[in-house]
Amino acid sequence: MNSADPKTQDYRPLAWIAAMALFMQSLDATILNTALPAISRSLNQSPLEMELAIISYALTVAAIIPLSGWIADRFGTLFTFRAAVFIFVLGSLACALSTNLDALVASRILQGVGGALMLPVARLAIIRNVEKSQLIVAWNLMAMSGLIGPVLGPILGGWIVTHASWPWIFLINLPIGIIGIIVVGKYMTNSYGNAGKLDWAGFLLFAAGLVTTTYGLDVIAENLANKSKAVILILSGIMLLIAYYLYALRAKNPLIPLSLLRFRTFNLGILGNLFIRISGSGIPFLLPLMWQVAFHFDAQTSGFMLAPIAISSILAKSVVTKILYRFGYRNSLVVNALLMAAAIGAMSRFTQDTPLWLYILIMMWYGCCISLMFTAVNTLAVCDLPDNLAGSGSTILSMMQQLGIGVGIAISSVVLALFREYFGQTGNLVSAFSHTFLVSSLFAVFLAILMSRLHPEDGNNLRHRKSIKN
Repeated sequence: MNSADPKTQDYRPLAWIAAMALFMQSLDATILNTALPAISRSLNQSPLEMELAIISYALTVAAIIPLSGWIADRFGTLFTFRAAVFIFVLGSLACALSTNLDALVASRILQGVGGALMLPVARLAIIRNVEKSQLIVAWNLMAMSGLIGPVLGPILGGWIVTHASWPWIFLINLPIGIIGIIVVGKYMTNSYGNAGKLDWAGFLLFAAGLVTTTYGLDVIAENLANKSKAVILILSGIMLLIAYYLYALRAKNPLIPLSLLRFRTFNLGILGNLFIRISGSGIPFLLPLMWQVAFHFDAQTSGFMLAPIAISSILAKSVVTKILYRFGYRNSLVVNALLMAAAIGAMSRFTQDTPLWLYILIMMWYGCCISLMFTAVNTLAVCDLPDNLAGSGSTILSMMQQLGIGVGIAISSVVLALFREYFGQTGNLVSAFSHTFLVSSLFAVFLAILMSRLHPEDGNNLRHRKSIKN
């Protein structure tokens, strides 16, 4: 272990390192949205069948996150972080060199392995080496980079494919990652933890269940004729998840402690997070496709038109806490979910001639709603957990967020494919997109029903804490 004294270590270098990791991860998660049509032309694929390039990354991150703490404890935070950044950079280079969709998906999986380890390990290094009095400042600095990434991602992706070529979307990670690998050794100690026996059986069952189920949805989205194959994959995935549950009932230290399920607010928070993603994750994926494929806007314009979502999300953070304290979690979440459903429903009325000011208004309306939903549901999920389960709860929450992205995009793709078949492959594509947005809005209505099951006093204990963080 490095001999640096954690009590005297300045928080700023580690916070900037974590901010760099979060920025790379959040940028890479959004930069593809506006670039998919351009990439699809280069790879001779339909832009409406490129969702696996995004889903594969999110699912890999979801599957690997539960291992991040054990790996850091076993090999040290510095070694693990450097390895994670190296894997992420290597995956980025492989993405840039991909000549077909299969190669791109494989490269995105490699990227996801690095992405899954970078941020959790950086957070762990801060917790171990920075005084508690400085944690909030460090977290806020890190959180800002996570908010900036989604703003720049669609804009930068659209600009690059318009003025350069799509491989540069991934090549820009190389210099950032190389600098990070070199600099991190000066500020991060190679601290170890108590790495017990890893639950490999649980990990394999759970990860295989997640991936198989979601891949089955993607098979339907790519080709509706493969319904039999898709059903087999989905049922197999569900059976693997059931097998994990039965296994975890008997295991001494399961990967995901089932004792977390005793807490009602945790269950509602996790389910709420999943339905937020199912309803909302498809929006940044569907809108650029509709604008470019159906309305024939260019990639750069599509990128700028997505920016109001992220900008309004950032601006809304300043009032989220006041709203939750004033109206309570249940009332705020139910009303906000219905407002989010209305915003998504309004997107179904978009046409090529919709005024720009109306686009911006609806995008900002949606961004404010999604900002409150994420902050409220994320804090709700962990508000009643005891200290000994807080770490596991936070890990499951992070995993569920990434899983929700993959599942949300997969479901949106399936619904779009069904409506494309109904309206005709070369028929009214705009109608197919419009009806897909309407279905997405129904998931938000279901979210409102789910949040109505909260008790009026749920979340009140958070008022006594210093802050609510996303």
